[in-house]
Amino acid sequence: MTLTLASLAWDAHEPLRMAEFWAAALGWEIDTETHGKVSLMPMDGTRFTVAFVTGAAEKVGANRIHLDLSSRTVQDQHATVARLIDLGASEIDIGQGPDADHYVLVDPEGNEFCVLEPGNNFVSQASRLGSLTCDGTRTVGHFWSAALGWPLVWDQDEETAIRAPDGAGQFITWGGPPLPPRRGKDRLHLDVAPPANGDQRAEVERLVSLGARRIDIGPGEPPRILMADPDDNTFCVLTPR
Repeated sequence: MTLTLASLAWDAHEPLRMAEFWAAALGWEIDTETHGKVSLMPMDGTRFTVAFVTGAAEKVGANRIHLDLSSRTVQDQHATVARLIDLGASEIDIGQGPDADHYVLVDPEGNEFCVLEPGNNFVSQASRLGSLTCDGTRTVGHFWSAALGWPLVWDQDEETAIRAPDGAGQFITWGGPPLPPRRGKDRLHLDVAPPANGDQRAEVERLVSLGARRIDIGPGEPPRILMADPDDNTFCVLTPR
């Protein structure tokens, strides 16, 4: 049995402000707001949600996960960048150079993301959110392929990419070594869940056999089990749904 990617969880200083920005950026809608958590509802067929949760520490260094946004044309790309800047984003230079085909920006809380050029092979063109792009080794790409049951669609030169078996939805990619140093708690992490007839504990055991480790946060069996993948990126296993 495999897991479903349920959500991208995102620590934020101001969850509602972040939700408003990203709802406008992606063309999604704000779904729920409860107890310091604001969730977005996809309006484009995306199969997972994005949830902003109060609790971001001071940001030091780049996030290990960032969003890549798609563009239909070069004109669409330029218009998207201009619109995002109007919404509160800023362009940054991380060494991409003046001749780069893509734009690197940060959202209102300094989280990096890219607006990619049209025609990129590892970005879904069916939605503005084209891919979840991660810093990670080949090992972790293979881990997540097995964890989610998503086949590898790229495995070359230490870089990996996976996509749902039906070939729809966003890619998840890993750029290979070297990894940036870890500086504090991950701001973004994946939430995964067994299907409605699944078993949370059995899935946790399976993930451990694949190379993950469970992070002990106290006695009992919480509804969200915190784990780390082979590159030590945190993620949560939710109850079946």
